[in-house]
Amino acid sequence: MKITHTEIYRFSIPMEPFVIATGTMEFAQNVFIRVYTDAGIYGVGECSAFPMIVGETQETCLTMAKDFASIWKGKNPLEIPERMQDLLAYADHNATIKSAFDMALFDISAKYAKKPLYQFLGGRKKVIETDMTIGIDTPEGMAATALKYKENGCRIIKIKLGKKVHEDIERVRQIRKAVGSDLTLRLDANQGWSFDDAVFALGELADQDIEFCEQPMRTWFDDRLPELALNSPIKIMADESCYNHHDARKLLNSKSCEYINIKFAKSGGILEAQKIHEEALQRGVKCMIGSMMESKIALTANLHFALASSNVVFFDLDTCLLGHLVDPTTGGLSYDGYILDVPDTIGIGADAKEDFLAGCEKWVI
Repeated sequence: MKITHTEIYRFSIPMEPFVIATGTMEFAQNVFIRVYTDAGIYGVGECSAFPMIVGETQETCLTMAKDFASIWKGKNPLEIPERMQDLLAYADHNATIKSAFDMALFDISAKYAKKPLYQFLGGRKKVIETDMTIGIDTPEGMAATALKYKENGCRIIKIKLGKKVHEDIERVRQIRKAVGSDLTLRLDANQGWSFDDAVFALGELADQDIEFCEQPMRTWFDDRLPELALNSPIKIMADESCYNHHDARKLLNSKSCEYINIKFAKSGGILEAQKIHEEALQRGVKCMIGSMMESKIALTANLHFALASSNVVFFDLDTCLLGHLVDPTTGGLSYDGYILDVPDTIGIGADAKEDFLAGCEKWVI
C-alpha cells in the first residue's frame, strides 16, 4: 500500500471563550487531514493547536502539514514507526501537527485490518466517565458553573486555576461548598504558580478532598517538582512537564509526580503515547488521557487509545461539551451524560462533515 496524496484543511471551530492561566481561546485552532492510499482507504487525523501550551499555532501546523504530506508521498502507511520516524528526522518537536498524521496512519491500519481502532490496539470496551472542566472566573461564577454541572449529572469536576493564589484557594473552597462532598474535584493550575505559591495553595486546600493537582508550576521549575511532590498533601499530576516517554522516565525516576497526563498534542500521537503509558505502567503510576480543543474526531481516537491502555484510569475528554458552537463531525464517540462510548465501525469511526469542509481553506499535497 502506498500513500498517494493528503488533503489538509484549516479546521477552525467557533467556541465560547475559555479562560485558563495562560490565555483565552475563542475558537479551536484545529487542522484536519485525510491521508489517501492506492488501496482505496484513507485515514483521518485532527489536531488542536494550543499555542500558550505547546507553542504551535494553526498557521505553524498548516505549514508543517504541507511538508509532512510531501515526505510521505509514495510510502507505505502501514509502517507506522517508520513513517513517524520520517517526520522526526525532518523536524524535531511540532508534536501537535505530528499527532494528526500519526492518527491518520492508525486509522488506515485499523481500516485495513477491518477492526475498530480500540480492537486493533488490543483493547476492549469498558465504562469511561469524563470529567467537566471549569475555566477561570470569579469564585462565585465558578461555583455556579460547578453546581450546574452537578445538576446535569456530572460527578467529576476539573477546576482551572493558576492566577492569584489566594483567589484560587477561594475558588476551590466555594466550589466544594456549592457541590458538597460527593463530587470528585481535580485541580489544574496550568503552570500558573511559583513553587512557594504551590506549596501554600496545596497546603491550604488539603481539607477540600482534592483528587490531584495538574501541573502546578512552570516546566522550568521541574527540578523542584520532587520537593513539591514530597511536601504536598495533594497528589501531583505532570502535564506540560511530560511530552514524550523520555520526559516520563525522568519524572518517574526523580519521584516528581504521582500521575501523568497523556495528550496527543504533546506526545505526537498514539505511537508515543503508548511509550509513555508503558513507562508509567512499569512503575505503577496511573495516567490520564487528556485533550485540548479537539472535535469528536480526535476525541474518538483518544477514547480508542484509552480503551486499549489499562493504566489510563482518569479521563478528561470533555472538549466537545465545553462550548463548541458547531459540530463539524459525523460519527465518532457518543455521550450518555458523561459516560463515553466509541462506535464499532472500522478505524476511528469518525470523519468531518462535507458541508463543513466546503467552507474550510484546503490544500492537496
